Amino acid sequence: MSDDSMTYAPPLPSIETLQVFVRVAELASFTQAAQSLGLPKASASTAVQRLEASLGTRLFHRTTRRVQLTQDGQACYERCKDLLADLDDMQTLFQPAASGLRGRLRVDMPMRVAHDVVMPRLPEFLAAHPALELELSSTDRRVDLVREGFDCVLRVGPLSDSTLVARPLGAMEMVNLASVEYLARHGEPRTLEDLATHRLVQYATTLGQRCPGFEWRDAAGVTHFLPMSGTLTVSDSGAYTAACLAGLGIIQVPRHGLEREVLDGRLRELLPDFLAAPMPVHLLYPHRRQLPRRVHVFMQWLAELLSPRLLPLSSATPDVSTS
Repeated sequence: MSDDSMTYAPPLPSIETLQVFVRVAELASFTQAAQSLGLPKASASTAVQRLEASLGTRLFHRTTRRVQLTQDGQACYERCKDLLADLDDMQTLFQPAASGLRGRLRVDMPMRVAHDVVMPRLPEFLAAHPALELELSSTDRRVDLVREGFDCVLRVGPLSDSTLVARPLGAMEMVNLASVEYLARHGEPRTLEDLATHRLVQYATTLGQRCPGFEWRDAAGVTHFLPMSGTLTVSDSGAYTAACLAGLGIIQVPRHGLEREVLDGRLRELLPDFLAAPMPVHLLYPHRRQLPRRVHVFMQWLAELLSPRLLPLSSATPDVSTS
């Protein structure tokens, strides 16, 4: 057979090329994808062009303002995610569990959970897996798990509709708190009517949002909101706690996390018969046929770490009423 009669087959794309393509698809930006991978922008663009040439199809619609997957690009993206996940998992498939986890793991969780629960126990987890590279984001902002490249996130509070997989862990019991200095100035409220002369530190994930007020759940499981005055609105849990400690008003938070401040007398629990509904806690992760072992092991460790602090998820109710 002559060379002229042979059909040319382009080389198979490298794993690195597939990784670049997936990041561009997730971030809808060559620039952001290159930055997240530590590559020059030109390298990301060239990698995608080579992949398109290899597959014989256009994967992205490109304009000066946006990058969007084509129909073929979307199909390629789904296959590439599964392929990379399988390759990633295969690297540790034949390693004994005692050899520890390898690779990069990127997770996100609320600030108080990271600081008060995870950080004190994290040294022992990392000591058991010295080859694991952990990137831990602790923010009250709801990150975009797919676009920002997270392997899993811990969410406290109601979930919005999502294509992500949600693993329920339980619910956090709530408590009403105020500083002893605040109570010395304003007195301790013992009924809902007493709250008319008190201040509530307002919490909003986005400043400018209207806060519904003091939240409480009745014996039938229905949640009510009592409008209250307040001179301060904050958008993160650290500032929320600091405002309470500074005597700026009443806050409503999960019971676990501020035990030290209650035990040492700086904060005092209020109105135990009028508590907000427990906040549901979930682990979210992308829909994949098989999670990499490092993601599965970390999520299991985190679930066991949080378990003693959580109520059954059924104790959180979606029934809401406004007062």
